[in-house]
Parts: sequence; structure tokens; C-alpha cells
Amino acid sequence: MHPTVISGTGLFRPPHTISNAELVEAFNAYVERFNAEHAADIAAGNVVALQPSSVEFIEKASGIQNRYVMDKAGVLDPGRMYPRIAPRPDEQASLMAEMAVQATQMACEQAGVPTSQIDAVYCAAANMQRAYPAMACEIQALLGAKGYGFDMNVACSSATFGIEQAVNAVRCGSARCALVVSPEITSAHLEWRDRDCHFIFGDTCTAVLVQRAEDVPAGRGWDVLGTQLATQYSNNIRNNFGFLNRCEDSTWQERDKTFRQEGRKVFKEVVPIAAAHIEGHLASLGLQPAQVARFWLHQANLGMNQLVIKRLLGSDVNESIAPIILNEWANTASAGSIIAFHQHSADLTTGALGLICSFGAGYSVGSVAVKRR
Repeated sequence: MHPTVISGTGLFRPPHTISNAELVEAFNAYVERFNAEHAADIAAGNVVALQPSSVEFIEKASGIQNRYVMDKAGVLDPGRMYPRIAPRPDEQASLMAEMAVQATQMACEQAGVPTSQIDAVYCAAANMQRAYPAMACEIQALLGAKGYGFDMNVACSSATFGIEQAVNAVRCGSARCALVVSPEITSAHLEWRDRDCHFIFGDTCTAVLVQRAEDVPAGRGWDVLGTQLATQYSNNIRNNFGFLNRCEDSTWQERDKTFRQEGRKVFKEVVPIAAAHIEGHLASLGLQPAQVARFWLHQANLGMNQLVIKRLLGSDVNESIAPIILNEWANTASAGSIIAFHQHSADLTTGALGLICSFGAGYSVGSVAVKRR
């Protein structure tokens, strides 16, 4: 069994940003149009009038202030309210693969290894842009990587679940340098016309390299102390979009074909699941939460992260202990905890302990305990 190291991380930044003020302006224009078009039915009680959104509502509910997206114009068009992404011929690189290659190049540069040295690719994300061929296989080809690749989806926990697969492959010898990429085009499955969730998501892609410790120079990267995964079925976060829709004589336009959740139930149920998971994982390694220098948590909701840390440490969240990136990036599904790790880990010194943890639909929760080399 080979010791493993996270040797590099990469981050793709989409070309457009949408502030809360811009989003609210577009959403409220849509609401005004909808209510005017359905005025008679609203008056008759047959249709419920839509309520406007506000910057104050969004920031109080989530802590989100901004998001990055692959297309801005389509999202902010009150007559459309979803991205406009041009189709590509089969011979051209796919959008998700293109994002993944850019993030991977950054990770390889940080690790000091060529992309050709990668011998396992895990494309781990909440939604794939097609059924097959696997996105991982295309990414592998574009990188000139060796070995094998496959796709996996555990919603917002996909990246940490992917890291466990990479760690296990390197540890047992079936790979020597494994890549986990999480291209998240969340703007395409968000319902931008729903006040309860129209502000939640943003686009990005992260990359994580896992290598044998003997291949990584001393003092570089993070030793992986252990990984732990858990799932518990819940229907409170759901998206029914899939290939069977055509057999049901439905289309992509029905409300259940985009992201939806029972937000209050999710908050109430996921916080204790995540806190107990982290505590149990650390205990299995002979560690206590107070020994951890930094927690890189899933970035869905500021209040959720604050409560998880309070349950673990008995105190309010400190951004030095649990960095927040959702104010800039919004919820980027599986990528959020990796963005936090990528942007807020360089300052920790040799021997510092850290824990990456993601949680979300499934319910699912995955954690990766690391130690600075």
C-alpha cells in the first residue's frame, strides 16, 4: 500500500459574473411580466402571483453576493432566464472537457508534473453534459493522459467521493498519478425563475491531483491521512432530468427537470449529518476537531457552515478556521470545498492538519483528512 499525496489543485474561472443586483433586476422584470400576463387568473385565484426578490433577501438567506457563469445574457434575459450555450460539433472539444483541461493544467503546473503523467481520470460532478462517451475519456484524450477514466455523480459530494477513488487507486497501485476534475455548469440546471433558489448556483471547474508520496518532492503538497464517505437517501434535493423523460412524453421545461429542494428540511437535516460525519472521521484517525487547523467545507449556505463549525468546536465560525468562498462564487456544487482548499491552504505550515468536506443531495457526505508536508 502506497502513501498518497494531494500534490496540486487547479481552478477554472468562467468568463462572466452576475452580481445580486443584476440578478434581482432581471428576476423582478420576469415577475412583473408573469404577473401582468396572468392577471386575470391571479385575480380569480387560479394562479399564485409571483413575489419579487431582493439583494437583502439573497444575502440574508445564503451569504451569496456574486456568481460566475458561462453565459450571462441568457440568464439575465427576462424572456429566457437560462443560459444560452451554443451547440458544438462532435469533432470539437466539449464545454465541460474544455473547462476541465484548463483547471488540470493549473493543477499540473502547481504539482510540477506533465499531463501525460496522469494515468487515471475521474470526472466527478453533479451533472454531465451527455450520457456517453464518458466525459472523463474525452478529458483524458485532450490531456494526453494514460490509463483509464470514468464519470461519477454524487451531486455536491462528487469531488470528495472522487478523491477517495483516486486515493484508493494510487494507494493500491492501479494508478500512480490520478486526477479528479469537477466541471460544474450549474447555471444550466438551476431554475432561475424560482425565487427560493434563483440565486444559489454558479459555474466553475476544479482539479485535484493525487500521487504516490515517493513521487512528490519533500515539502510539497498534503499527505492524505484518510477519507470517509457516507450516504443516506433523501428526496429533499432532486432533479428529474434524464433520458427517460422522452418515454414519459415530458419535456425539459417541466419544473421537476431543474434543481429543486426543500430548503428548510435540508438545512435542518444535513447540518447534524455533516457535523457527526466529520467528528466520526477524525475520531477514527485518533484526532479531535480542535486539532484541525482548517476546515474546507461545502459552500452552499453561510449559515449552514457556521452551524457545522459551532457543533464541532463549540464556537462561532472564524474564516481562518473555515474559509468562505460562496460570497464570490455562490454554490458551485461539488467544486465548492475544493475552491476553498485551493484558495485558502498555502499559508498553512508543515504539520498542519486540515479537512475537506462536502455534503449535499443523496444525502451524501464525503471527507478527506490531510496534513501539510
